[in-house]
Amino acid sequence: MWITVVSLAAWCWLLLCQGFFWRTDVRLPPRREPDAWPSVCVVVPARDEAAVLPASLPSLLAQDYPGRAEVFLVDDGSTDGTGELARELSRRQGGLPLTVASPGEPPAGWTGKLWAVRHGIGLARARDPAYLLLTDADIAHAPDSLRTLVAAARAGGFDVVSQMARLRVESAWERLVVPAFVYFFAQLYPFRWIGRKGSRTAAAAGGCVLLRAGMAEEARIPDGIRQAVIDDVALARAVKDAGGHLWLGLADRVDSVRPYPRLHDLWRMVSRSAYAQLRHNPLLLLGTVAGLALVYLVPPAAVVVGAAAGSAVTAVGGALAWAVMAGTYVPMLRYYRQPPWLAPLLPFTALLYLLMTVDSAVQHYRGRGAAWKGRTYARPDAVPDEG
Repeated sequence: MWITVVSLAAWCWLLLCQGFFWRTDVRLPPRREPDAWPSVCVVVPARDEAAVLPASLPSLLAQDYPGRAEVFLVDDGSTDGTGELARELSRRQGGLPLTVASPGEPPAGWTGKLWAVRHGIGLARARDPAYLLLTDADIAHAPDSLRTLVAAARAGGFDVVSQMARLRVESAWERLVVPAFVYFFAQLYPFRWIGRKGSRTAAAAGGCVLLRAGMAEEARIPDGIRQAVIDDVALARAVKDAGGHLWLGLADRVDSVRPYPRLHDLWRMVSRSAYAQLRHNPLLLLGTVAGLALVYLVPPAAVVVGAAAGSAVTAVGGALAWAVMAGTYVPMLRYYRQPPWLAPLLPFTALLYLLMTVDSAVQHYRGRGAAWKGRTYARPDAVPDEG
């Protein structure tokens, strides 16, 4: 009974005191266009992305941007013809100028993705841009995406403007797991706190990060975060530590086209970096497992146990906590255009995430880690590459 009361109290606190993380109204403000449009270089790290590039790269080349803009796609050792396909798409599509380059294999101490980003930023600096757009190869942008990002950055004085791309939700597992992924992320990093000056909360969404070029140098990006597995959060932290102003919100017209049709695909996506999020700290892992169990698993268990044991307080307390949980999840389901009846299933999804996190730790201590784009943890202290 007392565990149930603590769980209900935790949900009341999350509902009211965690930056209203469950609301989905943190979006880019209405566009106020600047008098003069600054130059922008778009950097796209890509490793074996031939399957998704035809759905994403043309959207970048077709950007309706009034200022000078150029795209740099950095082929991070692809074996599927990513670089040549990018050139062919540019020849057919036209639009913004495209440069395709390859930096070779990353040296020791660098993740593959950040090494590719470093190479792309190095090429971009020759153009002396005011802003850098760091975007993944699986992200499709609406024609006015770049224009909207720059207008928001200029109007708000932001050093980083990042949008959480809308992930694909087509398969049954994607519908069950993907909205919860963004929900959990917002719970850890409430968007309202990120944009508040003086707040220590820092995060970005790596698929769409507009970064002021001057701030990239001040914050030593990417050199200062070269070993980061979760590079978007590390980038945001570096910018905030350098005195920068961040903004992060949900996207309306920026979408990930990468499919995760099976549970195995989603499991790999989460487990490859989950334990890194906990800084490979076993005490943090134990705390996370206990916290997930208390907050997400206790409410439905309390309903069942309370009903079986004839404890009305336990059953009602569990039902109330479960109802608050489901209620806070409904806005995210609506954002992803999913039916609200999925909300009561959140405890099951949380259990999956708990197991993914434990598996991430197990793989770390076995010295293997989670494979990603042909690169893996070679030993417990190795740096995984995201490609």
